[in-house]
Amino acid sequence: MKISMDIELKDIPGQLVRALQPVSDSGGNIVSVVHQHDKKTPSGRIPVQLVVELDEQRLERLVRALTERGVRVVRTGEERLKESMVVLLIGHIVHSDLRETIDSIDRTGFAEVVALSLSMPSVDEESSASVTISAIGDQELREALHILEGTAKEKGIMVIAPI
Repeated sequence: MKISMDIELKDIPGQLVRALQPVSDSGGNIVSVVHQHDKKTPSGRIPVQLVVELDEQRLERLVRALTERGVRVVRTGEERLKESMVVLLIGHIVHSDLRETIDSIDRTGFAEVVALSLSMPSVDEESSASVTISAIGDQELREALHILEGTAKEKGIMVIAPI
């Protein structure tokens, strides 16, 4: 079963590796890791989102092992982002604050940018990016696309989405 987890790490070197080892020790397989080192929780910790494949009966053991290592487990549950789409962006993507564009989707709580591939031929030329957006459902995915299109329009970036 795919299980999504939100954890918080102390802001010291080696904590991500320390948090991932118990997944392997519990017989789990890491599917994805979103390590947001540039963000901090109110307690000054680093938020990390994990998706792991793990037998449900081993989840309690994994949570206990993480807690024993000083990792704060904020949320566990079945993977919540079930719908995905890939869109293309064309324009001066990097110079228009790509981070803010991604954050406009991530802030929704129901959708996230889960993958990004960027091609930037030169500083003065337009760049292109393939962006994968995942959401909790089809309606939320369409709303995330709408948000992306609005943000991109303000920045003069073209969005090519699936029909």
